[in-house]
Amino acid sequence: MLRSEIEQALNAQLAAEIYSAYLYFSMAAYFEHKALKGFAGWMEAQAIEELAHARKFYAFLNGRGGRVRLAAVDAPPANWESPKAAFEAALKHEQYITSRINELAALAEQHNDRATMIFLQWFISEQVEEEASTSEVAAKLNLVQDLPNGLFMIDRELAQRKPVLPQA
Repeated sequence: MLRSEIEQALNAQLAAEIYSAYLYFSMAAYFEHKALKGFAGWMEAQAIEELAHARKFYAFLNGRGGRVRLAAVDAPPANWESPKAAFEAALKHEQYITSRINELAALAEQHNDRATMIFLQWFISEQVEEEASTSEVAAKLNLVQDLPNGLFMIDRELAQRKPVLPQA
């Protein structure tokens, strides 16, 4: 059985993961509008991944006898100054999610909740990957400074990422 404080924190993270998906879908739409289909596909794949993360929190809460409480999701931004600005915003968001996961792990440790600590270890490792992949694209965009040739090359590269649908 989950402590109420941990249950609330896990539900808050479930909402944060859903917001992450919403944000990345918004970024995908922004890139579609800019005719950068590779960028859009990368962000759509990211959004689908975030939904899978939300599903993990949902299942964990239910599996531990907790109560899932879905919260309202705020509307994400719809426009960015440039593709570079969008990826910088995505990186900042991933760093924010990392801080939330770390706070959850500290809370689980404080309450000696080993099952939650083990569950969160996957997310701690995942956030290292999330920050690295987003940071890599942001760094490339910084190098090309939104020059069309560079954007098209990065767009082609990002088009290689395909969404992986979560397993039922």
